[in-house]
Amino acid sequence: MGVIARQSIKGALANYVGIAIGFVTTFFVVTDCLTREELGLTRVLVDAALLFSGLAQLGTNASIIRYYPYFKDPNQRDHGFFGWTLLLPFFGFSLFALLFLLFKQPIIDLYSKESPMVVDYFYLILPLTFFALYLTVFETNCNVLMRITVPKAVRECGIRLLNLIAYLLYGHDLISFDLFVILFCSSYALAALVDFLYLLSLGRISFKIDRHFISRPMLKQIVLYTLFMTATILAGNIPLINSLFLGAKTGLTLAGVYTIASYIANIVEVPYRSLGAISQPMISQAVKDNNWREVNRLGQQVSLHQLLVACLIFFFIWINLDALFTLIPHGDEYRGGMGVVFFLGLAKIVNSSFSIGTNILNFSTRYPVSLIFILVLTVSAIVFNNELIPLWGVNGSACATLFSYLIYFLLLLSYLNIRLKVNILSTPQIKVLAFIVVLFVINALWGWGISPLFNGIAHPWHILIDALCRSIVFLLVVPIAVYYLHISAPINQMMNKILVKVHLK
Repeated sequence: MGVIARQSIKGALANYVGIAIGFVTTFFVVTDCLTREELGLTRVLVDAALLFSGLAQLGTNASIIRYYPYFKDPNQRDHGFFGWTLLLPFFGFSLFALLFLLFKQPIIDLYSKESPMVVDYFYLILPLTFFALYLTVFETNCNVLMRITVPKAVRECGIRLLNLIAYLLYGHDLISFDLFVILFCSSYALAALVDFLYLLSLGRISFKIDRHFISRPMLKQIVLYTLFMTATILAGNIPLINSLFLGAKTGLTLAGVYTIASYIANIVEVPYRSLGAISQPMISQAVKDNNWREVNRLGQQVSLHQLLVACLIFFFIWINLDALFTLIPHGDEYRGGMGVVFFLGLAKIVNSSFSIGTNILNFSTRYPVSLIFILVLTVSAIVFNNELIPLWGVNGSACATLFSYLIYFLLLLSYLNIRLKVNILSTPQIKVLAFIVVLFVINALWGWGISPLFNGIAHPWHILIDALCRSIVFLLVVPIAVYYLHISAPINQMMNKILVKVHLK
């Protein structure tokens, strides 16, 4: 637990430093330097590359975590495990590149009417996919070595800083838009290179595959599992499908609005990126050891704490949302994304709180069943996007994500409970939900009874002061309430230590 705690804290710190950089960049640089259409283009290019790179992995990401315990041997450099993790993604990318070129014209036709800018920069998707693919592969290798801080810093901080430079250069007319797009995409290439050099510095990886270590039956098992897990990559990429649908059906302007709103909503699941990454190897080990009591304990622990943190982050985002759109340049153009923040934020709470269940199933011998759930999730997302975007526009896309996740996790958690006797739900989670509902009710009463008192102050200061007062009050109340509700024993123990140090207990 010491390694988990240290790496989780460092990883979370990197995430939040990245959020701070991204916050300034997204809300005060991007909205000033790019039009909504230009912003929408960057979103479609990156989301297409991330979706395609996920498919091109051929499930390597999941198989690295599941099978690393079988290869783990510091004295033998893990029997060349790293070499195996490079081969299959390269095959997957080669296959994807061939399909991409074969279906180039239908894809161009899909975007040519509503989003012609996508057609102009279509050629960049292929190299962007390649570097995004190996960036993820290198990150996962760092995860199983229990070293998540540097790759987290590279993804969350490094890429954002490079993009910030590109935004500023273009926004001040120092480079053309063509060069801006190239620099924007090149940030993923540099990030992948840094992660690769960091892996080399650890002294554990080897390109020399130990073919005698792995038996033919195990090789067959690994290949089948890896290929099967290709389908499951769609579970984490439903939001990517949303932006691609928006770009094709409504144009890049609404895709730009969705980009700003989804960035805000994405903050909700930031803690899970560290907590989930560092807990996955432990769950994989517990499954390998057939220690289902430990699997159940870890699942409940991760799910509870992620639900609590995600709900609180979502609440504080919501009470400050109006002030945020008031502050950012051209904020009125993006204010239509408030509904997206709400529905997509709820979707992020659901996904980050229960995604640990997906990991448990994928690491078990019953992993083939996950294909059924993934198909349900994917079909639901496509159907909901297709039906709801014409009705509700950008809000319909966010609702499509929420509804898809609700259906998916209802089926998944039911199966885990029935077949594996694993239940990641717990009574304290009910306390969390009740507590958050109470907070929203109090916030609504504040808006009805206290907010009008600030109306005499000049615009926009009354909005900003109101948001500041709400935040201060709730920041004081929430920790006290969490402590006395006894939602989490580890959290109470940590708070007791803090109180002892400051001589309050």
